[in-house]
Amino acid sequence: MGVTDPAGPVMDRDEVDRALARLGQEHEAIETSLLALQDHAGRRLLEGAELTGVTRERWIATEASITLLWTYFDAYTAALRTAREIRSRRRWSSREDLVELTELLRGDCVTVADAPAGQGGSGKLSERYSLAELVDRMNELYAAGLDMVVAADAVWSALPARIDLLAAELQRTRQLAHSVGVRPGEHPAGDDLERITRTLTKLREEVVSDPLAYWLPAQGSSAPGGGRPDTAVYDREARALDEVRREIEAVLTVRRDAEKRLVRLRDVLSRADRTLAEARTARGEVLAKIAATEVPVVSGPPTALHEQLATAAEYRRQAQWHRLSPLLESLEQRAEDELLRARESLTAVTAPLAVRAELRGRLDAYKAKVARHGLAEDPLLIERYEKARRMLWSAPCDLRVAGQAVLRYQQAAAEALAAPRVPEQQSRSEDVRGESS
Repeated sequence: MGVTDPAGPVMDRDEVDRALARLGQEHEAIETSLLALQDHAGRRLLEGAELTGVTRERWIATEASITLLWTYFDAYTAALRTAREIRSRRRWSSREDLVELTELLRGDCVTVADAPAGQGGSGKLSERYSLAELVDRMNELYAAGLDMVVAADAVWSALPARIDLLAAELQRTRQLAHSVGVRPGEHPAGDDLERITRTLTKLREEVVSDPLAYWLPAQGSSAPGGGRPDTAVYDREARALDEVRREIEAVLTVRRDAEKRLVRLRDVLSRADRTLAEARTARGEVLAKIAATEVPVVSGPPTALHEQLATAAEYRRQAQWHRLSPLLESLEQRAEDELLRARESLTAVTAPLAVRAELRGRLDAYKAKVARHGLAEDPLLIERYEKARRMLWSAPCDLRVAGQAVLRYQQAAAEALAAPRVPEQQSRSEDVRGESS
């Protein structure tokens, strides 16, 4: 693996000086990076934490790699120190010095006791490296160690604090839920709060002991710490808590508006009852006044709704808001449906009376029309009008026969209005001439 061999070129003094300067800069940069890694907050946390799972496995390997990294650095430092000592023996290095420096700076001259293969090493007892290979090896170990430390620190920086904030919000929501009677085993929202509490407690324990289990590496990125914390579980529980909070706020709204909503419900049901009573009265009137007509049966008052309304009022008195909320929502919809059904029933029952009223109006409208045209004394029209009128103003009224009578009157009126008529002035002149003759 050496760069030089017995036949290889020997470095001159300028090449040696440039190489030593470059290696010195690399040494300083590596030392700065190692000290920064040693002092990294994530590393200190990893050293003091009781780790589990994948984080524990990786940290054991990373600790060994960091130890090996310092071993490599010490060997690198010693080799660089030796090269500097050789170069400083004399101002103008001899060929023997230059040969030795060339072998030291370019050859595989650094022997390092290696670590097991599973801990970042090659698995051999020792390994020989050139200084350039040793720098590459240190860079690899440093990148792997920094990646693990940065990932753990990123998870610890992001998730526990957010979990604690969500847990505090959860505690406030639990207190609010308890105040309105939302408790586990009695309301689904109470059960959800218990489940969220258990999940957040477990999540925090796992994040603290095994942060790498909640780390998503960036796809295609080789930079140390490339990725982001996995917040899927946290985000899901945060959304679940928002849903529970909205449900509890709805219960609070029920508590604030319960009396108003109950009064409105009683009013709607009362109007439905009055409408049904009116429909029953109208049905009796229709049966008495209209013949040969099928009149729909009118149902009784909505007893079940009244019973549930009483139950809702009892829930309000007992401050059982979590039970009152869904019951009020159901009652409000059903009460509106009941009022609509009562109105439809009244419309269906009074339909025959509406038909009779329409026939009466049509008959009188045509009578007024023929009167305006001077046909009020027409015997045929008088006869047909009186016949239709008797049918429409008598009880019981046969709507089918009465409708035909009105139609015959309309037809007669239309024919009379369409017939040619002698103007009244001309008729009088003819009468005078007839008297004179």
